[in-house]
Amino acid sequence: MFKGTYEAITKGNPMWNELPVSASTLYPWDPKSTYIHEPPYFKDMTMTPPGARPVKDAYCLLNFGDSITTDHISPAGSIHPDSPAAKYLKERNVERKDFNSYGSRRGNDEIMARGTFANIRIVNKFLKGEVGPQTIHVPSGEKLAVFDAAMKYKNEGHDTIILAGAEYGSGSSRDWAAKGPMLQGVKAVIAKSFERIHRSNLAGMGIVPLCFKAGEDADTLGLTGHERYTIQLPTDVNEIKPGQDVTVTTDNGKSFTCTLRFDTEVELAYYTHGGILPYVIRKIAAEQ
Repeated sequence: MFKGTYEAITKGNPMWNELPVSASTLYPWDPKSTYIHEPPYFKDMTMTPPGARPVKDAYCLLNFGDSITTDHISPAGSIHPDSPAAKYLKERNVERKDFNSYGSRRGNDEIMARGTFANIRIVNKFLKGEVGPQTIHVPSGEKLAVFDAAMKYKNEGHDTIILAGAEYGSGSSRDWAAKGPMLQGVKAVIAKSFERIHRSNLAGMGIVPLCFKAGEDADTLGLTGHERYTIQLPTDVNEIKPGQDVTVTTDNGKSFTCTLRFDTEVELAYYTHGGILPYVIRKIAAEQ
């Protein structure tokens, strides 16, 4: 059966064989595709690493409690008809019956960025008990879908951070749970603790993972998320060390110390390159 199947595998499927294929060695991106889209990870990339990047006067995009899972961050299930991702599909004449799922459209960064923090059961302290994928745009007080608020901050030129409790990023390992926040403009996550792989994935996307000191969290420190946050990372890359103490200050006079959760020199290198993908490209180019 195995031999019978595989000796004719390139001949027995006329539909597959008739698919038009470009002779180019580069993938021909189709801008109209809602399944596969050229991601922006290398847009405006130069061969010089950006180095340490200050996080100054950042707003809090989301204020979480404990046990925020990767499915809360990047759901794989159905696309809600009132979500930013659904709006994107409708604008491209995709009917609701063809929305499919986030998991099936994970090759399209435009949809996955809109699907980040779009889990309908997510609990954000900003909403005071209301459950759902929304947050408060702090400067205006406006309640918005998380993606819309993130884009509003980006358009205004503001960095954002996330406050979280224990076990942030628990559950199944998902690359989009780190890619999505990066595309939304999140620069750092300050949590009581991280799930091991998700913390590493955040570092791989250039997001700074910070842990509150033992016995402290946003509540004990009196942080509401309405403050603006400055993370006092050294501007000289050589002065940044895995696991070092980092001071975080707010615009209302609070100051607290966190542990920098770049746990290895390699993760620190990813950060200084703007993420693992630019790091790999520069490393390959340097070796050629």
